[in-house]
Amino acid sequence: MSGSIYGNLFRISSWGESHGKGIGVVVDGCPAGLSIDEAIIQTFLDRRKPGQTKYSTPRVESDKVEILSGTFENLTTGTPISMVVMNQSQRSSDYSDIASYYRPGHADYTYDEKYGFRDYRGGGRSSGRETIARVAAGAIASSILKELGISVFAYTKSIGNITINESKANLDDRMKSPFYMPDLEASLKAEDFLQEQMLKKDSVGGIIECIVTGMPVGVGEPNFDKLDANLAKAVMSIGSVKGIEFGSGFESANSTGSINNDNFRYVNGILTKDTNHSGGILGGLSDGSDIVLRAAIKPTPSIASTQETVNKDNENISINIKGRHDPIIVPRAVVVVESMVAITLVDMLFMSMTSRMDNVKEFFKK
Repeated sequence: MSGSIYGNLFRISSWGESHGKGIGVVVDGCPAGLSIDEAIIQTFLDRRKPGQTKYSTPRVESDKVEILSGTFENLTTGTPISMVVMNQSQRSSDYSDIASYYRPGHADYTYDEKYGFRDYRGGGRSSGRETIARVAAGAIASSILKELGISVFAYTKSIGNITINESKANLDDRMKSPFYMPDLEASLKAEDFLQEQMLKKDSVGGIIECIVTGMPVGVGEPNFDKLDANLAKAVMSIGSVKGIEFGSGFESANSTGSINNDNFRYVNGILTKDTNHSGGILGGLSDGSDIVLRAAIKPTPSIASTQETVNKDNENISINIKGRHDPIIVPRAVVVVESMVAITLVDMLFMSMTSRMDNVKEFFKK
């Protein structure tokens, strides 16, 4: 199976299955001398681990990370960093029936057609549990960005039809909400809405917004490796993401040039923009303002209500999925979006270091 390696100069290789022995990642291209330890990585993993609220899967996993290589005395050595999280609470028997039919909204059918068979225990590589690898690598990428004064901050903007009120939102309140919503009033409404759907044995989706601050100007590559193109690929590679937009996004299609253009202005000797409809990216390059992107997360496909599908004998059947599943994926995906954005930014920053001859000469000047 190809497609488990992402990045150019800062590269991650993800491995493992939902019901295998563990999930892991190898990070290659991290500079030597970065301060990192398991506690830093664990802080990120704790934000996505299951069983923390009544709105999460009851599967209980510690998701305890172990660094196997690439560090010495809590500093990176410049060699590949290998990390693993062992699975502890697999209940593969919950998935024995799935081997004979295709779950709606899942990759069962497409995996069977591509490979001739599949690991049906929790979805194997298509399981959301694979994102452990991304978050562990994202913790390292975020540490690199922190050294450069760059911050990546994501939160839940909406759940179903309930959207945060920007005037009432306080980013410091994000961690007080079970959904990572910075508007606690909207968070309470979202709880009521989700409870209603859970009683109906249904699930819901939502939108995650991610803001990057401190990004220097000119990061990105022309044409096929544009910053927004690579960020879109990174975020869209998260299994539950079905759409992405930057800045004004799809609303810009209903706008006009005079409104959608961001006017430039010098303020106290600093070039700024009056607005940020571009979402911080122009021509595929960062423009120095905040990068703003939003990802649409689909409802959890594993629901307890009766669904119609087919089995391998080409028979139409009705099913009721068993197992432990999230009624909403959005809250646990917030840190995953942050991580994929951070990984991409580090890779693009490293690629941009050789864009100008004066930068190369300055680096190698003796």
